[in-house]
Amino acid sequence: MRSLGKKPQGARLERMRASPRWSGERFHNVHPILPGLRDPRAAMPTIQEFLCGGVRRVPRGPLPSTSPLEAWNAKPETGLRATWLGHSTVLLELDGLRVLTDPVWGPRASPSRIAGPKRFQPVPVPLRALPRLDAVVISHDHYDHLDYPTILELAKRDVPFVTSLGVGAHLEAWGVRPERIHELDWWESYALPKSALTVTAVPSQHFSGRSLNDRNATLWSSMVVMSDRHAVFFSGDTGLTPEYSKIRERLGPFDLVLLEVGAFHPAWGDIHLGPENALRALQLLGGGPFLPIHWGTFSLALHAWDQPAEELLRLGGAQLVMPRLGEAVEPSRVERVDPWWRGVDTVPSRAAKEEAAPEELPAEMPWPVD
Repeated sequence: MRSLGKKPQGARLERMRASPRWSGERFHNVHPILPGLRDPRAAMPTIQEFLCGGVRRVPRGPLPSTSPLEAWNAKPETGLRATWLGHSTVLLELDGLRVLTDPVWGPRASPSRIAGPKRFQPVPVPLRALPRLDAVVISHDHYDHLDYPTILELAKRDVPFVTSLGVGAHLEAWGVRPERIHELDWWESYALPKSALTVTAVPSQHFSGRSLNDRNATLWSSMVVMSDRHAVFFSGDTGLTPEYSKIRERLGPFDLVLLEVGAFHPAWGDIHLGPENALRALQLLGGGPFLPIHWGTFSLALHAWDQPAEELLRLGGAQLVMPRLGEAVEPSRVERVDPWWRGVDTVPSRAAKEEAAPEELPAEMPWPVD
């Protein structure tokens, strides 16, 4: 199955083995599980719980969305604009440069087109309608961040791909030319020629893998995207890590912080943030406008689909930037949060009932989606 990707080999594998993060033929986090991040009383969810557990895991109707095409035709007045396109896919515009993060247009976070977590609704803009891109950033190789059909289409564009060590093997197998692939270890940077754009891979607390036998065979990263005037932090997937203080010291402050808030569980505290730890991570990073990602697109945990958003509002203490799907926003000009997700579940939807049926949820979880 081509969607599984390809294992690194040759010079790529030798470079991976030279990384400080590599030992025992796989990558490792900087820190072991930190105290308090994982509830010792919480058991990992069972297959039965994934099939039938939780409530309101998918919305009953479509989420409000808008097309960003008209907005993209005009330059952002502040020089920095972000368009959330679902899950961890965001189009960043920094001083005339465009960077796309973890692009996923496929219908499922899965190697299969007929099984696995199905997205709630299509991306608000067709992939072919994207404007010219200066870089595509991919944090790690899980299916909800590295999407086979999306890469097949983006491979046709003359755009550099910046990603973590080893992930380039998948990209090359799917048609991305080797000279356009830039794989980074933590604290390494890629500078776009003849521009002010720099992408730096930085530590995160997570794991990788696209099958049962390749866990941690490629690296995972958070990414910092910088232009002359602006800096954006993109978490990818991560648990809470003290490394975020070092990131602030070396690369901060940030004009926009993108942190994952969805797909959390008490037993996953060391590999996912969730709303509460996302706010702690924001503090370690030095604050700044906070755009939550990794929610509102796939059912990858047992909590309600809108719980991440509601928890953030309840906890408070952050300058939240929570646009509708496809809404292009300039973070420094966002003054308040409009809870647009409320009301989505007021009218029952046949499609939502079908999506909530057991056969639409991952039947055996044979692959790592998150």
